[in-house]
Amino acid sequence: MVLIVMALIVMALPVTVLVIRPPGNPQKLTIKIGRASPVRAKMARQYSQKIHTAKRSMGRTDLAITIETFEYNSDNLGFLLHDNETGATAAIDAGSQDGILQVLQRRNWQLSHILITHYDWDHTDDIPPLKEKFNPRVIGPKKQAGAIRGLDVLVDEGDIIHVGNATLQVIDTSGHTRGHISFFDPDNLNLFCGDTLFSLGCGRMRECDAGTMWHSMEKIRSLPDRTMVYCGHEYSAANARFALALDPDNPALKKRAREITDLIAARRPTIPFNLGQDKAANPFLRASDPELARKMGVKEADPVRVFAAIRKAKDNFA
Repeated sequence: MVLIVMALIVMALPVTVLVIRPPGNPQKLTIKIGRASPVRAKMARQYSQKIHTAKRSMGRTDLAITIETFEYNSDNLGFLLHDNETGATAAIDAGSQDGILQVLQRRNWQLSHILITHYDWDHTDDIPPLKEKFNPRVIGPKKQAGAIRGLDVLVDEGDIIHVGNATLQVIDTSGHTRGHISFFDPDNLNLFCGDTLFSLGCGRMRECDAGTMWHSMEKIRSLPDRTMVYCGHEYSAANARFALALDPDNPALKKRAREITDLIAARRPTIPFNLGQDKAANPFLRASDPELARKMGVKEADPVRVFAAIRKAKDNFA
């Protein structure tokens, strides 16, 4: 009787499911013709109109997709996104053939796509051997086409990518490198952001100024709070130390720092992390906060100047 009642309750719940099927082979990449609406202030409203949130489990398997995480080098993180209905599987960046192969073999998946966020060697070096072995479709940033070997499709902000039935929106998140892109999954609320945003931190500005990097932070900040963020490096503990030195009385930051300590002690990953929590705790997402501007000594409270001051302080932090 209890099971029957529970089933009736579930059936009575209002559910909205967005299913976008690419034409032809569902594992084949398709790019929507045209552009999505501007990403800045209107992004949250745009996404809220079409988001279907799948229930998360501890195994990082949503109703529609499964995401696997693996470590490589000293602090890199790699991810595979698998569409559970069609079997399409995408590697987010290609810095470790060994790591990708181990997940594919354990899961009995076939690699159909590689999605590249930026040109750094630890994100691209193993594109050639993976292409030779699996012949996946390799998609990457249009503005970095000359710096990345093996790209099949060039994308830029506003483009839509399909991995099976999974839909990913391309966002230009320049700052760490010029033309760096991120991939946002609006149906399941996942963001794959390479070296743009880290837990309690952000990437170094190697090729762009503070205004460009802050603009990218604003785009990410406009995404829904329930978004889970998959970044390219495990820097959480080091970032927590800097953030606490800068903003020691922030309750959200102190809570996240304790969580990071506990996760590391338990040999559990700190990534992915919740974007809403990071908005309240990460100083690089709070450059528009007047209180943080006061702490950084920026009288005009210009977010770009505050962000630049925070980034400089982090670069010089022991």
